[in-house]
Amino acid sequence: MTDDTLAHRAQHATRTESVHLPPSVAPTNHGHTTAAWTTTIVVVLGAVVAAVGMVAALAWLAWSGGAVMLLGLVLGKVLQVLGYGQGGAQTLARQAGAAH
Repeated sequence: MTDDTLAHRAQHATRTESVHLPPSVAPTNHGHTTAAWTTTIVVVLGAVVAAVGMVAALAWLAWSGGAVMLLGLVLGKVLQVLGYGQGGAQTLARQAGAAH
């Protein structure tokens, strides 16, 4: 019978933890980019429109809100590809300008 008590395990460590560090320092803007804010604002507005459509029992308004949410996702991806997202050229240039 083996001693599997907490005290025994604390005194006789059997394995070590390995540390996994990221390959580089994370961006300092915490996701506050033009692409992120645009996506968030448009998707939230679309959700509000869809919710009003659901409450008012107007199917066309609910579907319009869903379309606005989808448009927000597409717009955010386009802005990210254009460099306005995390690590993008436009975002890095804006950060460099703000550092001076």
